[in-house]
Formats: sequence, structure tokens, C-alpha cells
Amino acid sequence: MQHCLVRIDCSEAVDPHGLFAEAFGFPDFYGRNWDAWIDCMSHLDEPDAGLSAIHVEKGGIVVIQLEQAEALKRSRPDLLAALCESAAFVNWRRIEAGSTAILCLSFAS
Repeated sequence: MQHCLVRIDCSEAVDPHGLFAEAFGFPDFYGRNWDAWIDCMSHLDEPDAGLSAIHVEKGGIVVIQLEQAEALKRSRPDLLAALCESAAFVNWRRIEAGSTAILCLSFAS
């Protein structure tokens, strides 16, 4: 199974959607909200969808490594919760549609 590791520096989580848009290469029309994040992340194994520059093959996993996750937990627990819930929703949505989970969150200090 192919996997792709994407590191996100949470110490600079002032604009989380900007961080993700840059790290994943979201399109210019990215809505910078959690619904748009879910839409982009749900198609990481579909390069033709044009929703990100990061891709894995069907059945692959994208590991999002949250660097400085403990600092984010202390300073913005709401943001960390939204990220966890959104990643879980992406995986649930895909499984419900008969596909496989595609996201894994990793927490680093």
C-alpha cells in the first residue's frame, strides 16, 4: 500500500486553511472552511479531480503529521478537534461510498 507523509507545522496555525492549502496544493477556488477541506481531502486518490497536488494511488493512505501538536492542543483545542472530526468524516464518507479510508493523523511534539 502506498502512503504519502505531509507535515503540517501547527506552531503557525493562525490560518489553518492557508497551511493546508499550501501543503496540499488546493486549487485557487478552495473555500477555506472545513466543508471545502473535506471535499478536497476526499479525493486525494483522484488526480483528475483537480482538488490537490498531493495524491496517492487507490487504497493508499495520506498521513498528516501534525508537528507541534501539543502546542496546538493547548492554544487552539477547537482547531485540533475540528481537524480530527473532519479527517474522521472524510474516512467515514469514503467507506460509506464503498471506498477505503484515506487519511491518517499523526501527532508529533
